[in-house]
Amino acid sequence: MLKRIISAFVGIAVAITILFLHNTFALPVAIAVVVAVMMFELIRTVKLEKCLPILIPAEIFSVLTVMKSTVAELVDYFVLYTTIASILCIFVIFAVWLKKHKEIQYTQVFFVIATMFMIPQSMSIIITFNEMFPSDGIFLIVMGLCGAWIADSGAYFTGVAFGKHKLCPEISPKKTIEGFIGGIVFNAVFFVIALFVYNKLIADIPLGVNYILFGFTGAFCAVVGTLGDLTASMVKRQTGIKDYGKIMPGHGGFMDRFDSVLFVLPVFYMMLELHLSFAK
Repeated sequence: MLKRIISAFVGIAVAITILFLHNTFALPVAIAVVVAVMMFELIRTVKLEKCLPILIPAEIFSVLTVMKSTVAELVDYFVLYTTIASILCIFVIFAVWLKKHKEIQYTQVFFVIATMFMIPQSMSIIITFNEMFPSDGIFLIVMGLCGAWIADSGAYFTGVAFGKHKLCPEISPKKTIEGFIGGIVFNAVFFVIALFVYNKLIADIPLGVNYILFGFTGAFCAVVGTLGDLTASMVKRQTGIKDYGKIMPGHGGFMDRFDSVLFVLPVFYMMLELHLSFAK
């Protein structure tokens, strides 16, 4: 337990530092590092981490996807170069598969390809918030992350207090229906309170999002986050692993911490755009 608490405090301290430097190069670099580690953890689940001709192109593709918009402002034609490099990375992976088709199954290759697109695209939304909303970006980043983590905490405490009926016992034995509902309610209330505090005490200009719709967004994020958590757990069940990694002692790997975030960020971004379009 002590190791888990210390690890959590270290993680929070690093996260706060990065958020404090969100208008510098530190944010995209940090996201790129997280994505690179998550990709390694996922590639390891399908036993391809030692196949460098697949691992390296997958990592390059993922990092370039994250850094594309940021570096493009500094380097001419960077988007063109990264697009060409990304296409080459995909070709290399398929070429390696053709050469080693007796050792590597199609399920392994397409799992890697799918994660190459999903992981960096989803995590890059953090950078998108920072670039598209100069005044409110930091708030939106925090809410995007909290949309997953607060719901998870609410579900845990509700489940411990009232949980009796299992949600998906074969995939995640500890999750309960009561905890799932508690997480939804907890997230909805948190979103409304967070928006109120931000608009009244922090922001010079209100974000312009309806409180009821924002509360609904929190509830929806809780549902989607649970889906992401269960999906990641199902992958672990089917591949026979307990945790994706050990980079965070007591917590597992980055995938163990960001599994629900991967699903929440795109949904939160979509809902936010809808809210802002209605506000106009």
